[in-house]
Amino acid sequence: MTDLYLSELTLDRRAMQGLRITDAYSLHRVVYSLFHDWRSDAEKFTSLPSGIVFADRGGDLRGRHVLMLSDRPPLATDIDGYGHVNSKPLPDSFFNHTRYRFQLIVNPTRRDARSHKLIPVRGREAIADWFCRRAPQNWGFTVAPASLQISRVEVQCFNDKARRPVTLAQAHLNGLLQVTDPVRFRHSVAAGIGRGRAFGCGLLQLAPFTDALFDK
Repeated sequence: MTDLYLSELTLDRRAMQGLRITDAYSLHRVVYSLFHDWRSDAEKFTSLPSGIVFADRGGDLRGRHVLMLSDRPPLATDIDGYGHVNSKPLPDSFFNHTRYRFQLIVNPTRRDARSHKLIPVRGREAIADWFCRRAPQNWGFTVAPASLQISRVEVQCFNDKARRPVTLAQAHLNGLLQVTDPVRFRHSVAAGIGRGRAFGCGLLQLAPFTDALFDK
């Protein structure tokens, strides 16, 4: 099995200013600078996974926190003297459980049958249905429907590295899940879920859960 590393990047106001973090792309730039990228320039524009998924957990007056999961450790404990990175291996035993609480920022999209273009799934009820339907086949788990909450739906607008405009729909989900396919589930955790992973979507933030509430 591929080793996984769980890391947290903490950024204070000085770091936010010094690293010029203003939007989803600039945060992507900072996170990816922490890791060796073995992909060629051509491969970066394909669906080949980067081996890095992350989630912006926001913050308070003390700083901003970014959670990262990667298939290799970070290169440093800071970025040009800014911020701080704590990192540790994720033990294989973490995947021995069958039920977890989860948090997730996901980019809910579907492909239009006529135009074949990707379009955002709109509305909390439609997003919940989209997520619950896709989970068993695509990601190796089922969701307890009564537990699923969508706390926020928003749209991020920014320019990518080539200054092209990007519009990214995001839904913030939390709830309870049960693993149905351990191999697929581990891959989903390691690679992330759905699209927009380079810009902070797709990281399953998990905590083992054993309460019988899942069955209710």
